Amino acid sequence: MTHRITRGAIAAATVVATGLALAACTPPSDDNGQLVAFGPQGENGSLEDNQFTQLLEEKLDIDFDWQTTTYDGSVAGEKRQVSLASGDYPDAYFLVPWVDAFSRAEILKYGQQGVLLPLEDLIDEYAPNLKERFEEKPDWKQSVTAPDGHIYAITQWTECYHCSYPSKLWVNSTWLDKLGLEQPTTTEELRDMLRAFKNDDPNGNGQPDEVALSASASEPVINYFMNAFTYAPYGSPSSPPPLVLDGDEVTLSATTDGWRAGLQYISSLADEGLIDTASFTQNGEALRALGDNAGAEILGAAAVLHPYEIVTADSPDGRDTHYDAVPPVKGPDGTQYATYRSPVSPLGMFALTNKSTEDERIKAIKVIDYLVTDEGDRLGAMGPEGEAWVPAEEGDVALDPELEPTFTPLTYDETSNAAWRSMGQYWDSLEYRNSQVVPEDIYSPDGYERRLLYASQAYEPYAPDESLLFPVEKLWPDPETSAELAELQTNISTYITQAQAEFVTGQRDIEDDATWDAYAADLEGLGLSRYLELLQELYEAI
Repeated sequence: MTHRITRGAIAAATVVATGLALAACTPPSDDNGQLVAFGPQGENGSLEDNQFTQLLEEKLDIDFDWQTTTYDGSVAGEKRQVSLASGDYPDAYFLVPWVDAFSRAEILKYGQQGVLLPLEDLIDEYAPNLKERFEEKPDWKQSVTAPDGHIYAITQWTECYHCSYPSKLWVNSTWLDKLGLEQPTTTEELRDMLRAFKNDDPNGNGQPDEVALSASASEPVINYFMNAFTYAPYGSPSSPPPLVLDGDEVTLSATTDGWRAGLQYISSLADEGLIDTASFTQNGEALRALGDNAGAEILGAAAVLHPYEIVTADSPDGRDTHYDAVPPVKGPDGTQYATYRSPVSPLGMFALTNKSTEDERIKAIKVIDYLVTDEGDRLGAMGPEGEAWVPAEEGDVALDPELEPTFTPLTYDETSNAAWRSMGQYWDSLEYRNSQVVPEDIYSPDGYERRLLYASQAYEPYAPDESLLFPVEKLWPDPETSAELAELQTNISTYITQAQAEFVTGQRDIEDDATWDAYAADLEGLGLSRYLELLQELYEAI
């Protein structure tokens, strides 16, 4: 459910200069030994009554006093920002990456102002499990350590394997069988397949109602196709523009000859009606409505992370089993990439403030230390044994058959108030995920994770060389230029997203050199050279 409020004209920025300056020297609050904690609260019960909250209170002798917000990102983020600006903030923040987590600019700003406290000494003395995780995954420790050497916030470490290759193409295999086609391996075979989906009545109802391929605005449809012409970095509407490394130089892909060639190909598909142009504007619900269309099955393919985004699990007519991933196709010059997504997250989930007492800090860091254990993750992020998961039994097979199976996930009641869910998910290593027991029937809902594993294994051989990847998620902002960089990035990313949609849909002529040159000139006018200069400086500081 989406929560709505009337947003007043709160000029938080005018409060920051005075409020935070005073907050930096604010003494610990007198809260009767309670840990005042800020966190999002769902509609399935209060955090105070949550079963995992109560487990932590008993296990670690903590008394939580919750300041709660919602899972509506705009509302939650604003409430967190206003609390900091006013000086009325809690002892600790427990946040969710996709709701209200701290950006790196915020982590550095509030840390250097003394509002967020350094955590490294607490970790060294009171968080042995977290220290061990940092040793296991040194990239995690590197990513949470600010340029001044302090750790002001803890991020999530997630090695979701199927998430590592997000730009997948899921194709209706029953349609391929009916039309006597194989999975495409080249861009021209892909074109032929989409033509057949559109024109040859694969659903057999005698109506021209087939949608050959669609997507949603939240997952760029361009990426899968672009990877047959030049590497397309992971992106979303809120992400930086497509950046890659050329040696040690930060460059923008979206003005290269390869990128233009990719847009020319995608535009040619759109000209034939082979790509649903609503892909650039529709949300996930609209896309799912195509896949779940009542009556005839009308969706041939979709460029999404996983097939349950396009069709409901366990569909009555079995159409949720019809879609299989097509590995990256080869372009005219042999280019063949898979978009890669790093496990590093720049978003701060846990932080302590200068309102906390020493005893509260110790107890709070012990919460995180417990959450990064296998037991803590299962109970905190999943739920109780017997309700959300059960231990593995003899004869069970792990997702990775070479690993010892550890637990079997169960279908979890989303209305339950027994776990912190996303707020408790800090540790998700590849080994941990792949030790779960998953049925071998990949088309059953319980076997879904194995289906995604197999699909990702088909993409992994086409991952880009690390030397090509620009590690934007590892950059720390320079406080003196962070506002400028943020404005440049927003303007450039927005323009590229809009222009690409216009090139594909024919509003701009991708074949016209003058139009392409004007696009590149517009980017320069938006400050592209300065943007790349600032990024280069941050990259060299890693």
